[in-house]
Amino acid sequence: MSRTIWALSLAAILAPCTALADETEQGLATLWEVLWHQSGTPTRVVRWENEIRMRLTGVNLPAHREHTIRALQAVTQEAGVRLVDVSDHADAAQVANLHVEITPDTALEDNQPCVTFLDFRTETRIEAATIQMRGKDAWRCAYHEAMHMMGVRGHPAGKTVLSYFPWKVDALMPLDKVMLRAWYSPRMVAGMTPFEALPVLANELISTLPDKPSAMAARDRFFAATVDQMQAYANGRGDVPAIVKRSGKATEDGIRHGRTEMSYFLGIAFHEGATVQQDPNQAMRWFERAASAGNRRAQARLGGTR
Repeated sequence: MSRTIWALSLAAILAPCTALADETEQGLATLWEVLWHQSGTPTRVVRWENEIRMRLTGVNLPAHREHTIRALQAVTQEAGVRLVDVSDHADAAQVANLHVEITPDTALEDNQPCVTFLDFRTETRIEAATIQMRGKDAWRCAYHEAMHMMGVRGHPAGKTVLSYFPWKVDALMPLDKVMLRAWYSPRMVAGMTPFEALPVLANELISTLPDKPSAMAARDRFFAATVDQMQAYANGRGDVPAIVKRSGKATEDGIRHGRTEMSYFLGIAFHEGATVQQDPNQAMRWFERAASAGNRRAQARLGGTR
């Protein structure tokens, strides 16, 4: 076999492997980005612990009801959470813990035609939620806001209905289903930090891929690169994460708070051995940095309490 033919054959063999590795890395990046709020702050896992009782109100409901409910059913079924429509109940306003409103087209801003508000007393369990969507935008907003309603707050750039520039608006995409299954799996615990949640999300993704050894190797590389990047970011040396750059709502205060939160989350990661190898000395260093920046949870840990 000539060198030219050998080179072409080798390229043909390696191309699918390279494409799979790239796709896996892009998927992992998407899953990491959903753990960031658009204000520039990394977030903990919040989710529903009980059934969701939905009340749908607003303008021109016959035109929007079926699509809206289909979106809510898609996310709750994937997560394994019971959804009950109480819209027709006499006491719907009192018993509902999810209020979905189709607003007039002039009610919301053009740069935010739909929005979800989550109500949680602690950053663990969702107590109630409100979704608002302008009538003319409800079709493209329903699945996006349904994902947020389930507690998935980020706006990643990957192939998900959560993207600012969505790939699809009328159904969940494979990565959306991965997120929901992981978010509501027994392995995920409400209140988990990003570094605790990332392995759960990553392993759910790997379970869907054909070449699991290659996917696990890509996962380990991604974990190492992400931790390095976040250590630089928390130290004030690194650039802000891409998801923060893309957000129109990130502020200097939000980014500053995000760096402090990341310092605390890195402390948790090294203390628990989540995403990284356990290292008590590194954990202490990050807790001290977060505490000096005013993080009360880090201060409590250094004081011997949790």
